[in-house]
Amino acid sequence: MDRSAPLFDVVLHQPLIPNNTGNIGRTCVAVGAALRLIHPLGFSLDAKARRRAGLDYWPRLTLHQHDSWEAYEAQRTAPMWLFTVGAPRPFYDATFQRGDHLVFGSETTGLPDGVLRRHADRVLSLPMLPGERSLNLATVVCVALFEGIRQLRASGAVSVDAAGRLRP
Repeated sequence: MDRSAPLFDVVLHQPLIPNNTGNIGRTCVAVGAALRLIHPLGFSLDAKARRRAGLDYWPRLTLHQHDSWEAYEAQRTAPMWLFTVGAPRPFYDATFQRGDHLVFGSETTGLPDGVLRRHADRVLSLPMLPGERSLNLATVVCVALFEGIRQLRASGAVSVDAAGRLRP
């Protein structure tokens, strides 16, 4: 798979839980997506922390880091979809394209209200039963990525071979 042209970019705004970010990074490697982290982070990404966490796949991850939301926005050239709890538009009503950015907020605060307001036409949610507060961040990222891959496959932009391997 051509790592220089990721299927999607997963964008995590100020993630707090290293295990979630590690899980999301592994998913990105497995499907050919890039990971973008917007600082500040709630954990260290230094070599010692990565070794201790057993992130042996981390060198294969296409990783970009941004000092702030503003720095990310200044560099972003692709369309983005923002995910948050309670948005009226369900994720399956969006049409994902190769290269889209899938944006997720921190585990405790989500995305800033100002960001959600500025991009209100691009805000999505995963439907849940009333009264449930949220799903795990890594779970939501995985659902969003595989819906994007499903859509790309339906359009012929990617395929899955007889052994179940993704082919860009």
